Amino acid sequence: MAARRVRRRRRDAGGCRGEAGVCLDGSPPAYHLHRGSGGGAGGWVLQFEGGGWCNDAPSCAERAGTRRGSTRSMDSLEVFSGLLSNDPDMNPDFYNWNRVKLRYCDGGSFAGDSELRNGSSVLYFRGQRIWDAIISDLLPKGLAKAQKVLLSGCSAGGLATFFHCDDLKGRLGDAVTGAEKNLNKDCLSSTDYPYQCFFPQYILPYIRTPYFILNSAYDVYQFHHNFVPPSCDPKGQWSHCKSDPGACSTSQIATLQGLRNAMLTALKPFQNEQGVGMFINSCFAHCQSELQETWLAPNSPRLHNKTIAELVGEWYFERGPGIEIDCAYPCDSTCHNIIPSNQEFGRGVSMPNCDQITKISFSLVNKLKDEHCYNNGDSGIHNGGPCMNIPPKFYSISLQMILYLSILHIAEQFIISYDI
Repeated sequence: MAARRVRRRRRDAGGCRGEAGVCLDGSPPAYHLHRGSGGGAGGWVLQFEGGGWCNDAPSCAERAGTRRGSTRSMDSLEVFSGLLSNDPDMNPDFYNWNRVKLRYCDGGSFAGDSELRNGSSVLYFRGQRIWDAIISDLLPKGLAKAQKVLLSGCSAGGLATFFHCDDLKGRLGDAVTGAEKNLNKDCLSSTDYPYQCFFPQYILPYIRTPYFILNSAYDVYQFHHNFVPPSCDPKGQWSHCKSDPGACSTSQIATLQGLRNAMLTALKPFQNEQGVGMFINSCFAHCQSELQETWLAPNSPRLHNKTIAELVGEWYFERGPGIEIDCAYPCDSTCHNIIPSNQEFGRGVSMPNCDQITKISFSLVNKLKDEHCYNNGDSGIHNGGPCMNIPPKFYSISLQMILYLSILHIAEQFIISYDI
C-alpha cells in the first residue's frame, strides 16, 4: 500500500485578523486529517509539523513568504508516512486511527500570541491561537469523544508537545503578549529565568502526562546548524565531518561524544519515572517518526532488535518498559545516517550566528559537568563541559552551543500519550 496523500484543510479562526489564529503572514492555519476506521475509529494521532524558529523581524519576514510562514505557499496534499501511515504493515499500532498533521506556520513552536509591525506589513505570532483554533475545529469532528490520543511532534513541533500536552489532556478530560504567558505555569514559578521554560529539561519535571522521547544523540539538524553552524566554521574545518561522520577526526568525534554525554545527563533524572518511554539512538538523523524508513521498515534502526514503531507501541500499550538507549557512535550498525543538504534544511528556517550563540550565559555553561571534559588544559573552561582541542575563542563559542543543544536536543521528537 502506497503512502497516502491527505488534502489540507484550512481553518478560518473567525474574528478580525488581529485576534485570530493566523500564520506569520496573516493567512489561515491548516491541518491534514485522515479519518480512522474499524477498531481504530476512537483513536487519534496528532502530529505537530516541525521547521525551526525565526528569531528576529528580518528572518520572520523572510519566513512569512514561505511554506513555513504561510498556508498560501503550502501544498494542498501531504504524504502521510511513518507514524501517520495507514498501512498496517508499516504502522501496525496506529494505522487505522484518526491521524492529523498540524501545519507549522507561526515560527515559534505554536506558542506565541503577539504581533509586530514590520514596515508596511504586520507579522503575526499567533501559534497559541492556531493551536486553539485547530483543536476547536477537531473537537466536534470526533476528537471530543476520543478513546485514546497520541500527541507527537518533530523538531520545533516536538517542543510544541511540551507546551500543549497538559492543555490537551485538560480539554479532553473536561469533555472538552508573547509566548511566555503560554508556558508551563509550574515551571515559570520555579525559576527566575522564564526563558528556561522553553526547554525540555526544565519543563519535564512539571508535565503530568505520560511521555515518550524519541531522539538521536547526534541529531543532524542540531549538529549542522546549531552545534557547528557555517558562521562559526568559516574555514570549513567541519565540512567533511558533516557530510560523512566516518570522515570526522578524533577530536571532532570527541566533541560529538560530549554532545551525546550532555544530552544523556539531561535525560537521566527522568529515565525511571513512571509513564516515561525513550528511544535514544546513535544515528545522524532528524525527525525519525515521520520517515517510513526510520519508523518501521525491514532495515529500520533498531535497539535490542526493536524498531522505533515497536518500542512506541510497547510503551503506549504497556507491553513492556519502552526504554532503550544506544551505545555511543559508531557502535550501531542499524543506523540510517540521513545527511540532508543545506538547502533541504534551510528553506524558511533561521539559523543562529556566532554572535547569537555567544549570548548564552556562562553561568549556564558551567552547569555542564567536569566529567565530560577531555583534559585539554587551558583551552577549556574550568568547571565547564566537553573540552575541545581547538583555540580558546572557538572553543568558548562551541561550548555554549553544546549547552544550547543539551537543552534543545531532547525536544527533537516528542510523543505524548493520552488514554482517556
